Amino acid sequence: MSELNTMETTVQTIITALKDKPGALLPILHAVQDALGYVPAESVPAIAKALQLSRAEVHGVISFYHYFRDTAPGKQTIHLCRAESCQAMGGKNLESHVKAHLGIDYHETTADGKFSLEPVYCLGNCACSPAMQIGHEIYGRVSTENFESIINQAEDLA
Repeated sequence: MSELNTMETTVQTIITALKDKPGALLPILHAVQDALGYVPAESVPAIAKALQLSRAEVHGVISFYHYFRDTAPGKQTIHLCRAESCQAMGGKNLESHVKAHLGIDYHETTADGKFSLEPVYCLGNCACSPAMQIGHEIYGRVSTENFESIINQAEDLA
């Protein structure tokens, strides 16, 4: 079965299971993203039709909520903390460095598909600001210098 057929089957199964719930759009979008890692543009027409919505309405919800991705994520996601403590401890400089090093902005994926970059607004590691998370691992006191070694280790796993 091709990748497109698998995606279509997965989306249709989710739609069938959830379309009759009140406010079904968000549960469907969450389930699709949980299953596929993102909400493919190809799934929008089927979702819209099942819920008697326009494609624009479905796309509007996907683009409004930062949680939803419309592109496949990288093998690993880097969550960079943007909360006040991290900002006060050099987070803005780290953010610029990370974006330049990876060649991407928030909600994007590197060309090689290894990493996606997402903002997060607290990792609960404020005493060790600035912080970031890769996969399940949280890193504290991240600087532009030690980011290089952290990302090199993560690349080996990606």
